[in-house]
Amino acid sequence: MFKEVLIQAYESLKFNRQRTMLTMLGMAWGIATVVLLLAYGAGFGRAINNIFSNFGTKIIGVFPGRTTSQAGGAKAGVKVQLQLEDIERIQNGAPLARFISPEVGKQSITQYEGRSFTFPVNGSYPSIQRVRALDLDSGHFFTEDDLNQRARVVVLGAEAKAKLFSGQFAVGEKVRIDGYSFTVIGVLGTKMQEGNDDINRQMYIPFTAMGDLKDTHYLDGIWMTYEGDQNLLVEKQVRETLALTHKFSPNDRRAVFVFNSMEQIKQFGIITMGLQVLLSFIGTLTLGIGGVGLMNIMLVAVTQRTREIGVEKALGAQKKDILTQFLAEAMAITFAGGALGIIMAYVISFAAGSLTLYSAIAKNATAGDIQLLISPTSLVVSTLILMVVGLISGMLPAIRAANLDPIEALRYE
Repeated sequence: MFKEVLIQAYESLKFNRQRTMLTMLGMAWGIATVVLLLAYGAGFGRAINNIFSNFGTKIIGVFPGRTTSQAGGAKAGVKVQLQLEDIERIQNGAPLARFISPEVGKQSITQYEGRSFTFPVNGSYPSIQRVRALDLDSGHFFTEDDLNQRARVVVLGAEAKAKLFSGQFAVGEKVRIDGYSFTVIGVLGTKMQEGNDDINRQMYIPFTAMGDLKDTHYLDGIWMTYEGDQNLLVEKQVRETLALTHKFSPNDRRAVFVFNSMEQIKQFGIITMGLQVLLSFIGTLTLGIGGVGLMNIMLVAVTQRTREIGVEKALGAQKKDILTQFLAEAMAITFAGGALGIIMAYVISFAAGSLTLYSAIAKNATAGDIQLLISPTSLVVSTLILMVVGLISGMLPAIRAANLDPIEALRYE
């Protein structure tokens, strides 16, 4: 029975090839639009994740500030000064915190042979490599042994290496930082860089060696990662731990400034979700235009085949048989157009390549551009939308055909 319905639908569509092809193209363009818009939304979300991954995800940074409210007898306006002992306190007060590293930095004059530049130097623990997602282009990062031995070793940022060494191999060479000799043990890979940001000029040395360049009694900041997804809990525990030690209110947001990357990622996630919903709605409206065209063509087909319907009913065809026949024709056009539309979407996405997003304002940021990569989820959602539009568009003409009076249909000229 089902096979006969499909054969009959095919023969009917074959009889009106031009009309069928135009209707299929309308449906194809609609589904291609839906798929591409969903791919754009997914590509936008992927680009945002790539941008944050460049700087490290699931990280929390704590930086000293000034109190703005009185707490525990201490007056407002007191400067909070972080110390190395605070790291152990955070480890005890925030059990989920991992890979905690202090940071002390300064602008230093760095020299190699006849070249001299001023670069930012950061003294930290080896764990900073994991926290800040510092990928190496060559060499290795400093180790716990380097930290314990106060080794004067340095890991250069990509731009710092390029300025100091040009195209020469840097690992194993010695540079002078503020007059002290340091051995280059590694070079970082290139990171995304906005405008005059110095992220690729930064250099990293062991925290203990930083004591030769600057007083490290007070810290510029503390960086850490954490386990699980309880980023707000970790931030709360860190604030409460430091508040207890430094005598400020845990609710005083300016006493210590906390950078919580996951909160920013979540905010962009909400924006991405909203964008995908909006694009899906626009795509559905576009596909609905094709559905209106399909409905119109099927209504014309019902009118043209009124006498044929009358003959079928006179020969014993039931309402459900007529309904199935015309609905099958509508769904055949829908799915054929859908298959063509998906092929069109793949061709367009391949031809478009990447669409400029973050690289418009940042260097080395092609990973932050939008790739129109069609995911299985996009195809499933698009197919469901297509089926709903096809059913709605084909149902009205099919019901009209099924409800024709056989006597009136036979008299129709």
